[in-house]
Amino acid sequence: MIDITDKEFIQLVEYVKSNYGINLIHKRTLVSGRMQNYLTQRGIKSFTEYYTLLISDTSGNLANELVNKLTTNHTFFAREVQHFDFFKNKALPILGGQCEKSRDLRIWSAGCSSGEEPYTLAMILADYFGQNRGMWDTKILATDISTKVLDIAKAGIYQNEQLESLPGNWRQSYFKRLDKESSAVADNIKNEVIFRVFNLMNEVFPFKRKFHVIFCRNVMIYFDSRTKVDLINKFYENTEQGGYLFIGHSESINREESRYKYVMPAVYRKE
Repeated sequence: MIDITDKEFIQLVEYVKSNYGINLIHKRTLVSGRMQNYLTQRGIKSFTEYYTLLISDTSGNLANELVNKLTTNHTFFAREVQHFDFFKNKALPILGGQCEKSRDLRIWSAGCSSGEEPYTLAMILADYFGQNRGMWDTKILATDISTKVLDIAKAGIYQNEQLESLPGNWRQSYFKRLDKESSAVADNIKNEVIFRVFNLMNEVFPFKRKFHVIFCRNVMIYFDSRTKVDLINKFYENTEQGGYLFIGHSESINREESRYKYVMPAVYRKE
């Protein structure tokens, strides 16, 4: 068993916070538990030795493995369903009119985890636009810092029990049953989502065009206040006029620290 000292724990916490915005200061048991076996398997004798290897690794592989080990990715299809109802019944009709000439609707699922959120959005878009879907560009950008969950998302294979909460017509039209245990997202939905590794702590977002909708839910709960405010302001700068930001129901935006306008719990708009 490789124990972690106070100094080693603080070093690792500060590295993760500085590079990824995630504050693990109250997660010592999680950090120690998830990393001990990893260090042993790699023949690393202490957290100090590991930290030295981490900060000197120019390939980025150790950092990717660290993120995969320490991030918690809990999600499911149609999570916080009120958001999807609002997106379908309120936001889409407004944005559809706003984008009618260009027929270019840009949506970003930031912190997409294992893909359930962007695939849910893609299915809603498929229903909404129906036969006219081919006349619109509605591809969804889905990003996360964890390569592990992105691999799951790209594969698009889920346990059948994970799909039980979805409408029957969705399960029939938008999934291909593989066996008794699992189903795969149908190509007509999978092809509508673009998965990319992206760190929300990047100082500058490299996007050439702004988004009409940004989903970033249950990500900022791991950030401190300053990091959260800075991220929300970057989201605002990358949101089209009239566009929406969806955050988690356990999260909130201080109205004095953001130019977004409150719409309903965890939904904001750039007016």
